[in-house]
Amino acid sequence: MKNPSSLRIAMSERVIIADGAMGTMLQEANPTLEDFQGHEGCNEILNVSKPELVKSVHRRYLEVGVDAIETNTFGANWANLAEYGIEDRIYELAFAGGKLAKEVAEEFSTEAKPRWVLGSLGPGTKLPTLGHTDYINLKSAYSEASKGLIDSGVDALLIETTQDLLQAKAAINGARVAIDDCDRDIVLIAQVTVEATGTMLLGSEIGAALNALEPLNIDLIGLNCATGPAEMSEHLRVLSKNSSIGISVMPNAGLPQLGANGATYPLGPEELAKYLAEFVDSYGLTLIGGCCGTTPAHLKAVVTRLENHPVATRKIVQEVGASSLYQFVPFRQDQTYMSIGERANANGSRAFRDALLAQDWQSCIEIARDQIRDGAHMLDLSVDYVGRDGVADMNELASRLATSSTLPIVLDSTEPAVLKAGLEHLGGRSVINSVNYEDGDGPNSRFAKIMPLVVEHGAGVVALTIDETGQARTCDWKLAVATRLIEDLTKKWGMSVGDILIDCLTFPIATGQEETRRDGIETLNAIAQLKVKYPLVQTTLGVSNVSFGLNPAARTVLNSVFLAEAVKAGLDSAIVHPSKITPIARIDPRALEVALDLVYDRRVFDQDGNCTYDPLSVFLELFDGVETKSSKITRAAELAALPLIERLERRIIDGEKVGLEADLMEAMGSGIKPLTIINEHLLAGMKTVGELFGSGQMQLPFVLQSAEVMKTAVAILEPHMEKSNDAGKGKILLATVKGDVHDIGKNLVDIILSNNGYSTVNIGIKQTVNQIIDAATEESVDVIGMSGLLVKSTVIMKENLEELSSRGLAEKWPIILGGAALTRSFVEQDLADNFDGTVRYAKDAFEGLSLMDSMMAIKRGDEGVTLPALRQRKTPNTRANREPNLDTNRSDVIENNELPTPPFYGSKIVKGIPLASYLNSLDERALFVGQWGLQGKRGEYEKMVEDEGRPRLRALLNDVQSKGW
Repeated sequence: MKNPSSLRIAMSERVIIADGAMGTMLQEANPTLEDFQGHEGCNEILNVSKPELVKSVHRRYLEVGVDAIETNTFGANWANLAEYGIEDRIYELAFAGGKLAKEVAEEFSTEAKPRWVLGSLGPGTKLPTLGHTDYINLKSAYSEASKGLIDSGVDALLIETTQDLLQAKAAINGARVAIDDCDRDIVLIAQVTVEATGTMLLGSEIGAALNALEPLNIDLIGLNCATGPAEMSEHLRVLSKNSSIGISVMPNAGLPQLGANGATYPLGPEELAKYLAEFVDSYGLTLIGGCCGTTPAHLKAVVTRLENHPVATRKIVQEVGASSLYQFVPFRQDQTYMSIGERANANGSRAFRDALLAQDWQSCIEIARDQIRDGAHMLDLSVDYVGRDGVADMNELASRLATSSTLPIVLDSTEPAVLKAGLEHLGGRSVINSVNYEDGDGPNSRFAKIMPLVVEHGAGVVALTIDETGQARTCDWKLAVATRLIEDLTKKWGMSVGDILIDCLTFPIATGQEETRRDGIETLNAIAQLKVKYPLVQTTLGVSNVSFGLNPAARTVLNSVFLAEAVKAGLDSAIVHPSKITPIARIDPRALEVALDLVYDRRVFDQDGNCTYDPLSVFLELFDGVETKSSKITRAAELAALPLIERLERRIIDGEKVGLEADLMEAMGSGIKPLTIINEHLLAGMKTVGELFGSGQMQLPFVLQSAEVMKTAVAILEPHMEKSNDAGKGKILLATVKGDVHDIGKNLVDIILSNNGYSTVNIGIKQTVNQIIDAATEESVDVIGMSGLLVKSTVIMKENLEELSSRGLAEKWPIILGGAALTRSFVEQDLADNFDGTVRYAKDAFEGLSLMDSMMAIKRGDEGVTLPALRQRKTPNTRANREPNLDTNRSDVIENNELPTPPFYGSKIVKGIPLASYLNSLDERALFVGQWGLQGKRGEYEKMVEDEGRPRLRALLNDVQSKGW
């Protein structure tokens, strides 16, 4: 192990201040074409042609007191130098640039104030994700440049201004090759560039960048270039709360402004220093500096404020997961399992296989994208097929999915070469499916060949409970193999437990063979016990194998029931096809009962050992001759037999569009107003959907189906709604917050408000606080409305309010918040207490309309109008105000009873008990009255329970379940 460098030690103690712009400083000297050796604009040539000019820039920054300077090697890479035809000079120019910087740093370095050199590695001009070049070529070129810098004596490598995550991976891994070959400790830093749009150039969110790059053994991650510090604040907040490694930032001196003399940067030295001081204290930064437009004067102001400033402590709440090029997806989903779409599999989908054999790549991509629309969280991709060139097929599909899929890819293959091909096209963080001990873990095993790829690309990994003796069938066997896998992957290969997805394997339980009867139970027990032993590990299953051999209708029911039971046991994810899963609430009660009996092998035997009840036989009888299509027809007939109002609600719950328009027209024809249909009947169905979702009886894909039916119904009803003639009453901006794609409630608010005379600016889903502020400012809105369904959206809303306050914008716009995970008490107490402006909770679109009416009346100055008072939580003192009466009479119980020996002394915490197993024992009244203080007369109490108690309890339970408790 290498001894830690002085730079690494210093970074652990204080904030390191780096220099500012290099290129603009060099251009001020007006180098000649001769200085550039005929390669005009190639600043790296100046390292050998005008070394004193380059040194003079370094000196100007060191004179103002910076701790570190960057080398003049930003363009010393293959892509840039190839444009001049001098790509063979990468090492030469990198070495020369590093040597100049090191010489000047040593001139200024003292024992009391050492100076360090950061070797700059820019992005070049070729984006591998877009096919401009490939990963291997870039990795090799960055390795060569890194070697030149390290040989010159630099203290760190700074990969900066990256715009493509795949390019960043190639640069990091190329740099790592050079670092591993060096006998010194070299700090490795990666900085991405987030544009003013809120994403990297190719569309990557900061969460995706962090997830993709942090596992690559870098020391710091940060931002530089493109924008000024103000635009970086939101992204730094994400890094601060989620990054387990240090954070850096090097902003421009504001957003560039184009004038007659070209681009200028508006931010002065004191303004930059003020921003960076706030960032250092608020976000716990380790390394700061400047980028375009920053000068020695800017850095002097920064040094004056922050020299020897300690690194602030950060509270990190890190989510584990994977990412596409565009977004991060956590392995543990709010209120549901993580669904891995299974259809892009040459051995599991006939449609995909036919498209693959025909080399119809676009059809293959459409099959994958259909699963995105169906609500999958990740996509499994398998091209393994006898007679095909798997590497060639993977190159074709992974390169296309890299930009066409918003979801992370699970690369499913037994061949290391095929996995390698996929990884080298995907900029996000993928998951490898899979590793196991089928042929051991020796140097020639598949395990030993796959794991270096996992480590190089920072991938997650699915690990199957298979060892040298076969597929683990019993609970104990599964646990033993899982334990061996986890210990191996973490201790030998350096993986985090949370990045491992253990597959405890499913086997067919409907074969009728005695040895398979308990296979389902063994898998469920293994999942539950594994989660107790390793709470942070992920669990996954390929569910459909459990029903192998049954007809399609029976498979759908058994798959659905087994999946539901596995989720209760602690399953985090499943490889499934949403159309082959049915919500438990939709399954016939008798079929559900028998399916559970089959899963848990609840056969009944008489005294002679004869089986008098075999759930397998009954299950087969229930589905004898039943086809999936006829099941749908039966459900449609049942729906048609219901009364109209009940039928409308049921359509929402079942996600059934067929016949919807006719039912709505019939309802309006009977005299029911459109708003009444929405408010009293359709929303009643959505409320039931929410309750089923919260209790785990309905999974996310079916919630999305219900939401789509709701959206369709509202679109049908909207033209028939009475519109207010009072135009121009006010304007509201509506946004679903960052990371949340659910917008049915927000869109309903849009319709209700716009039909009542308000102008609405609906900017859509996954909106960052910067996008919300920019749109609100540009559109001159009066009020901002934010919504979200997920539990984590409540955290984002809190952060958004904090950001509004920190920017002095809290009083500019009143805020209305809504969404399934919110409660009135959370908004009007927790959030309002920490927000300088006005914020209110709207439980539905109609309360949102009422709040909007009041807010606009107050803005107009109407007399006597006030907003509803913020709800104050009642917290009565439950402690008795009098001394207890002690009864001193002795009981009649005999005193010579034997005392039982307790199993343990003191307190003990039992972990791993599924929440569902003891939730039915919860005493709601004791909680609502005794703990939360919801008291009042009978009618008032019941209203408080419905308005605050149960919504608050649901949000709390959702939060607990999302954390895997």
